[in-house]
Amino acid sequence: MFKDDCIFCRIIKGEIPSYTIYEDDDFKVILDAGPVSKGHALILPKDHYDDLYELPEDKASAAFVLAKKLMIRITDKLGCDGFNICQNNKEAADQTVKHFHMHLVPRYEGGQKFFAYTPLQLSPEEQTEIKDRITG
Repeated sequence: MFKDDCIFCRIIKGEIPSYTIYEDDDFKVILDAGPVSKGHALILPKDHYDDLYELPEDKASAAFVLAKKLMIRITDKLGCDGFNICQNNKEAADQTVKHFHMHLVPRYEGGQKFFAYTPLQLSPEEQTEIKDRITG
């Protein structure tokens, strides 16, 4: 299932060139066109799903298994010092392309920061309320 107006579907179909580092029947993995670091890659399911909310559980599991294999290979081949795996869902979470994708971001000592935030200061009462809403 493809969407004609989806850039990742068009990459998967070969209409837009990419640097493919892995491909099987279910996934295509490409180097990110605007990388955070050397080796930054994207795992793309070949079928179109807008986000993780739509992605079937078996495909989600397979994506994480693939992420681990590629993380190990990229670390071995590029000599990175750490790794971020990031996956955004919906605009509020900075998802810019509505096609499920997972970022594999090699990290190097002294490299630019990927995540920068100020932690919230929540009271024990607020934490309890949040916990109760999620578990209740």
